[in-house]
Amino acid sequence: MKKLIIVESPTKARTLASFLGKDYEILASMGHIRDLPKKELGIDLENEFKPKYLVMPDKKKQLTKLKQAAKNASEVILATDLDREGEAIAHHIKFLLAKDKISNNFSRIVFHEITKTALEKALVEPGTVNAKLVYAQQARRLLDRLAGYKLSPVLWRKIRRGLSAGRVQSPALRLIVEREREIKGFKPQEYWQIKARLKGSSQQEFIAELKKIEKKKAEVNTKIEADKILEDIKKQEFLVETIKKRQVFKSPPPPFITSTLQRTASSFLRWSAKKTMREAQRL
Repeated sequence: MKKLIIVESPTKARTLASFLGKDYEILASMGHIRDLPKKELGIDLENEFKPKYLVMPDKKKQLTKLKQAAKNASEVILATDLDREGEAIAHHIKFLLAKDKISNNFSRIVFHEITKTALEKALVEPGTVNAKLVYAQQARRLLDRLAGYKLSPVLWRKIRRGLSAGRVQSPALRLIVEREREIKGFKPQEYWQIKARLKGSSQQEFIAELKKIEKKKAEVNTKIEADKILEDIKKQEFLVETIKKRQVFKSPPPPFITSTLQRTASSFLRWSAKKTMREAQRL
């Protein structure tokens, strides 16, 4: 039985075929086989952002060819490109063939130049699909979809149809990485608050909190310090020195004028200025 090598492009398939003998069959996946659906978000936001992958409609015919060839092969060798996208393509092909129980004998090869020497060396030292690269590609793809699927329609309405807001991986990943570094760099520090439930002459209860000790801000960092302060406080009498009362004035928002009415309708209802004024005339 022949061994099946799967690459991404037909051109590469023809080139590699010229290096190998009759023991190998080389086919192209023609790029990605599975992806998120085009007409829906395809991400389960309530279930840890689980992606919903589907076989792309224009790749079903090519997938059938790959399955047929894999059935008659002794081994399936995944030789897609060595970047994140190539690793994801290899992962999805392996998943689909294994899912349908077509083949369970897989290997992964990578080579940095399209030469007979590089190919033969890769075949001698096969590996496995790199899960970290697959997850990296998946994370970037989901970020694209989460941003682009919701923002692109806004661009279509406001600027021009056909624009995409989906290419956000780099800035989005940078924000995530910076935030993660802040979280990991955070050093937790113990602190204690001391409060007392007191009663006035009217028997009405109120809560008082320790704010200062000898005119300095009360900083209680350990339980030992808190217990010591608490013992000292219990020996003291509580006295209300001053009561401050103040009036607070709250002004109502100013009435609408034409410009503020149009801005508010645009922000909350996404109405155009023309529609806003038309509805205002009906009031």
